[in-house]
Amino acid sequence: MELNTAVLKKMALHFVGSKNNLDPLLLADRETPLEEGMKEVLESGFLARFRNVPEHYAFHHESSLQYNEVYNYCRSIFEEPDTFVEQSAQIARHLYNASMHPRVKGGELYVVLFEGLPVESRMHKAIGLFKTESKSFFLDARQEHQGVQLEVREGVDLNRIDKGCLIINRSSDEGFDVLLYDNQNRGEEALYWKEGFLNVTPQRDEFHHTAQFLTLTKQFITEQLESEHGVTRQGQADLLHKSIGYFKEKESFDIDEFQQEVFGEDQGVIDSFRNFGSRYTEQNDYDIAAQFDIAHDAVKKQARIFKSVLKLDRNFHIYIHGRTDLIEKGIDLDGRKYYKIYYQDES
Repeated sequence: MELNTAVLKKMALHFVGSKNNLDPLLLADRETPLEEGMKEVLESGFLARFRNVPEHYAFHHESSLQYNEVYNYCRSIFEEPDTFVEQSAQIARHLYNASMHPRVKGGELYVVLFEGLPVESRMHKAIGLFKTESKSFFLDARQEHQGVQLEVREGVDLNRIDKGCLIINRSSDEGFDVLLYDNQNRGEEALYWKEGFLNVTPQRDEFHHTAQFLTLTKQFITEQLESEHGVTRQGQADLLHKSIGYFKEKESFDIDEFQQEVFGEDQGVIDSFRNFGSRYTEQNDYDIAAQFDIAHDAVKKQARIFKSVLKLDRNFHIYIHGRTDLIEKGIDLDGRKYYKIYYQDES
């Protein structure tokens, strides 16, 4: 996404502690004054991470979108910019109430209003939500008289902001166009930003279709085929290689073509795959699209989990990327199991 034309128009800075740890909530009652040089630095720092965020989300609520708090506060800002400070404080208060996990860290919440964000040849307003939880030490060297004065300062590295969210003022009735990232996305405590606070769901676009279908396929091959059809680990590795290869080589997806190229003429496996897909869609509230354009960003992201690993006792792990025909499995005269691997070059 091209973000160079976006201009920072307003910012409010709040401190949102961990409610579980009885940290304070400090709300600003006015906009943060920004000098011109500072605005340019913040624009670049806040927006940099969104240039390569391929997955788009939308605000969501199980009952009705009107009950999603952050969606309503952002909609009010877009419709009535004069309420920016008041609505930003409401956003901070909602984040504080969502910060109930004992491992959630307190930090500053920057609520920012941008203008001139280009999306599909049109300029849009956008609201940025950024939370900083980690501080770094910086060396501040200043020239004074004929010498250099050195001080150690503590602050935030704009290249390592912990959590970010960009709400673009388009598709408002469907929950806006939302991008997000979370550098601390490990464990249950990470869910509070995406689910407890924002409550967003992936948009049903090419990226989502590609990622979901690859996940479905990986689960079927590694969990279903061995128990239902007796497919060996080598066979699973071969099917994984064919599956990811299809998505890497094609520009568009067709489910019938995919099934024939990956599973061949084995109608039993194809029927099993379709049944597995039906159960997957019910459990994950996801409808499989029969055709869609392939998002190669999603393929690249998923490719790393399509590597099959043979774990042999506690001594060896063999990573298989393809060419399972070069692997031979057997049992010697003493009853010991073995794999024989053929190769040309050693690196």
